[in-house]
Amino acid sequence: MMTSLTSVLGSIYARQLKPILEKELYAEALSSGLDVANLQTFSSAEDLDDSFDLFLSIGGDGTFLRSVNFVRDSGIPVLGLNIGRLGFLANVQKENFGQALECLLNSRYAISKRSLILLESDLPCEEAPRQQIALNEIALSRRKTTSMITVETWLNDEYLNAYWADGLIISTPTGSTGYSLSCGGPVISPETRALVLTPIAPHNLNARPLIIPDNMTVKLKVSGREPSYLVSLDAKMITFANETSLTIKKAPFYINMIELQGESFYKTLRKKLLWGEDKRNLKQ
Repeated sequence: MMTSLTSVLGSIYARQLKPILEKELYAEALSSGLDVANLQTFSSAEDLDDSFDLFLSIGGDGTFLRSVNFVRDSGIPVLGLNIGRLGFLANVQKENFGQALECLLNSRYAISKRSLILLESDLPCEEAPRQQIALNEIALSRRKTTSMITVETWLNDEYLNAYWADGLIISTPTGSTGYSLSCGGPVISPETRALVLTPIAPHNLNARPLIIPDNMTVKLKVSGREPSYLVSLDAKMITFANETSLTIKKAPFYINMIELQGESFYKTLRKKLLWGEDKRNLKQ
C-alpha cells in the first residue's frame, strides 16, 4: 500500500496538484517514513465540501465502498485506483494512474451518477445512528445459527412475502454485480431506476429475485431462533434485535463516479466478469 501511495503522490506532485490525506492513511504513511508531514488531513464527511475536485480511493472495491461514507451528498467525484483484486468499481490500474490524471486534467472523462439506498430503523442500535447509506446493497442475514430467518417484506405498505431463507439482499444497480449476482440476481445497468430483492438460499423454492422501481419503499421485519440478526451495508456490519422494523429506500442524492474516456460499465463487464469469453466470439 505504501509503495502505491508513494507512486500516487509522485504523480500528483508532478502535476502541481494538492493532495489531502485521510487521517488514518496519513498516520500510516508518516510511520512508514513517507514525506507527508506538511500535508493536510480529513477524518469525516464533515471535513469535505464542494471545494474539493476529486476523491481518490486507493485499494479495491471494498475501499471504494467505504469512500461513499466520506463523500455522501457533497457531490465530489470519486475515482477508484485498484491495487486489490477484481477492481469492478475501482477500475483504474495503478500502473495507469498517471494516464488517468491526464484524462482528468484534460476533461476526457464522464460522470456516472450512481444511486444509493438508505436504511432507517425504528429502534436504532448502539452500533449505528438512525440512518445509514449503501452504494451496493443492504443485506439481512442470520447470526450465530444454522437455522433460517424469516424476513417479512412490504412494498409501499403492501405485503409482499415472508422469505424463509438465510437472508435477503436489497441491491442497487451498482450492487447488482456483487453479492446479489452471486445469489442468482440479475445484472442491472447503472442508469436503470430500479432495485432488486434477492433471497439468500430461500427455503420457499418459488421465491426468486424481484426487480422493483427505485421509488418504492421496502419495509422489513425479521424473526428467527436467535434474538438478533445481522445487517450489512456494503462493508459495514450492524446487529439488530428481532422484530426491529427496517425501512429501505433510495437516498435523495447520488455518488458521482468517474468513468475515464474509453471505459464503460459494459466494457468492465466484458473485462472483469469475462462476458464474451467464448471461442465463437474471437472475431468480434
